[in-house]
Amino acid sequence: MDKSYWFVFFRDNLLLLPSTEGHYTVPCQEEPPVPLTEWNTVRTYTEMKGLPCKVVQVDHPLPADSKYEFIGLRASYALLDEEVYLKAGKGAEILYWDRNTKFCGVCGAPMKAHTVISKRCTACGKEVWPQLATAIIVLVRRDDQILLVHAHNFKGSFYGLVAGFVETGETLEECVAREVLEETGLHIRNIRYFASQPWPYPCGLMIGFYADYASGEITLQRSELATGGWFSRDHLPEIPPRLSMARMLIDAWLEHCI
Repeated sequence: MDKSYWFVFFRDNLLLLPSTEGHYTVPCQEEPPVPLTEWNTVRTYTEMKGLPCKVVQVDHPLPADSKYEFIGLRASYALLDEEVYLKAGKGAEILYWDRNTKFCGVCGAPMKAHTVISKRCTACGKEVWPQLATAIIVLVRRDDQILLVHAHNFKGSFYGLVAGFVETGETLEECVAREVLEETGLHIRNIRYFASQPWPYPCGLMIGFYADYASGEITLQRSELATGGWFSRDHLPEIPPRLSMARMLIDAWLEHCI
């Protein structure tokens, strides 16, 4: 049997193997790194460095003497190589999709795996694939300042950027303009694409933009935002961690790249 990379999850925690100087990796071996039962479905979902990647959800923590550790997926970003983290995120999304597609949404019959990333209904033949929740995030510039906001759902005291989900029937650029107007009362112009990022919490695709202020006064949507305002480079509040697209955009602005 050939070796595989094993992405083992317990709840939202990823099984990691400590290596050297605070660095971690995922197990690469022939057999599963932890005991599995017939109820633990192993999915081979992609490759890394020429070897298959397997993902599985377990329902029990590690014994006290285990050489492995379970660490939250978000926290693992600072501990893993980027390629490994991205594969882990994809695995987490596959597991989320699998949990939420046990039965057909049309007729209610059980679903069965058809391909690596699809299922087919055992009765009516309906096929389903993993769904993405597409969201935008935008850095708005005004002279030498940027718009930063603190949303009620932020876990921490940091300030971030305006973001929101794309609605049916609108373009990405329309979504950017709508979200800024809805949440802050501001009109923007010169909307430009920055980058995109898988966001496996639980199944998102974050698409980053930057734009220029056009008109209006800040009027916060209080149901979404607690506070917000314009900030210059030398008077920034606490900003998001490097994991996020928000931080990537802010760092690019700080470095005068956008």
